[in-house]
Amino acid sequence: MAYQTLYRKFRPQTFDEVKGQDVIVTVLKNQIKNNRISHAYLFTGTRGTGKTSIAKLFARALNCENPRDGSPCNECASCKAILAGSSLNVIEMDAASNNGVDDVRRIIEEIAYSPASGKYYVYIVDEVHMFSKNAFNALLKTLEEPPSYVIFILATTEIEQIPITVLSRCQRYDFRRIDIATMADRMRAITDAEGIRIEDRALTYIATCGEGSMRDSLSLLDRCVTFYEGQEITYDSALEVLGSVDTAVYAALLEHIINEDVTGAINLLQEAVMRGCELTYFVSDFVMYLRNLMLVQVSDDIENTVNLSSDNIAILKEVSERVSRETVMRYIRVFSELSRDMNYTPQKRVLAEMAIVRVCTPDMEDLDLGSVDERISNLEEKLKNTVKAAPTVVYREVSPAAAAAVSSQPAAPAVKRPLSAALPEEIQAVVKNWKSIMNHIKENDMLLYTQLRKARVSAEGAVLLIIFESEIPYNIACSNTSRESLGEALEKTLGSVVTFEIKYIKPETAADDGGYEDILKSINFEIEEA
Repeated sequence: MAYQTLYRKFRPQTFDEVKGQDVIVTVLKNQIKNNRISHAYLFTGTRGTGKTSIAKLFARALNCENPRDGSPCNECASCKAILAGSSLNVIEMDAASNNGVDDVRRIIEEIAYSPASGKYYVYIVDEVHMFSKNAFNALLKTLEEPPSYVIFILATTEIEQIPITVLSRCQRYDFRRIDIATMADRMRAITDAEGIRIEDRALTYIATCGEGSMRDSLSLLDRCVTFYEGQEITYDSALEVLGSVDTAVYAALLEHIINEDVTGAINLLQEAVMRGCELTYFVSDFVMYLRNLMLVQVSDDIENTVNLSSDNIAILKEVSERVSRETVMRYIRVFSELSRDMNYTPQKRVLAEMAIVRVCTPDMEDLDLGSVDERISNLEEKLKNTVKAAPTVVYREVSPAAAAAVSSQPAAPAVKRPLSAALPEEIQAVVKNWKSIMNHIKENDMLLYTQLRKARVSAEGAVLLIIFESEIPYNIACSNTSRESLGEALEKTLGSVVTFEIKYIKPETAADDGGYEDILKSINFEIEEA
């Protein structure tokens, strides 16, 4: 007999074997027990979450001669025929290859006559979103008022492509992603039944790679079992089959980015494309790699948080000492935006290359506090490397008279390096990141923080406008102490002298001449109450 994959061999045969969709299972079982059957169902959710499995279970339960607690008995003639695929009562249809008007007309012709045996005709239409517009229109009347012996079960992974006219005619059930612990428990039961030796940590890692899909997780488990036939599957061996190569690629890409090696990073991306790597998944997995790096930086007990081998964790810890936490978070932000934008353009490679150039050259990036911090860090590092060696100090005896003459001379005052004035772009960055500045003020001057919460901020060239509509907080903010505290907070955050103006505008007065409305239109900052 030909080998049968694990996800097919262990497809649930009763509702009790279904894992991770408890609410949907309970509702469908109650409908069977109480004989409150709808004429059309719509199952939607990501791949591998049990839509087709539950549809087949429900179809058997509907035609079962002796249902048990809402589940099919799997022993009567009807159940056996459906399980064997020889029943005429359950028709499975793939809308990806049968999506035209003629295919729908054939369904309408078939249901003109009641079934010779069994209770219902059950049509399971998989990937129904692939139907053409005309096919949907042809199905509408039948879907709304089918014969009493016909039930439709429509399944889709892209609910947004289903016409509202179809949605309104169906009972909709949303299948959610299955959590890691549930999938790991299910795979443990399967491996025990198959006599497969595997570590619990390896099962957890495989379940994590499945991303909420039981079918994907079982397919990955199948791959590990095939590779290590007859051997125990350890955590490290599962990583070797499923993740070690990718981890090495991501580590190399991160190394190029840290070194600001644009050419090396783009060449590595080209190699991944030439090997047939899907860029959407490549970027998504790289974001997860950066996430692991961030967690290594903030946690001491990381082994139970990230699914990486001890060697890869050691590598991440070494890398984490060479790059700041703020820089890693900037990388995550840039590549997360790239992952989102890739869903809306065919030029994925161009966007990926632009993102690489962006993170490798922070000077070219739109000004924000993250990139400003990185630029300052780069400048400090360059200054350290260019400072000349300190001159050698030679000690020699000095007469008491000469020593007294030197000590009597006044010490030269310390010279404080003046800060440059903030540029208009930097003022825009202050407005954009006002919340972080407010947090700094909160730690040092609670009174000023309380008053500034009632203000709005905006940029007018190289000047920061702080606008109050109430006179009392305006007067407090105008005090010398408050102005100094605010100026210090701005300088410490931006590293430049920020020119700011504090204004008080009466809403009813300014509204008469239109000035107040013009100012508010220019302000994009929204007040957030703590």
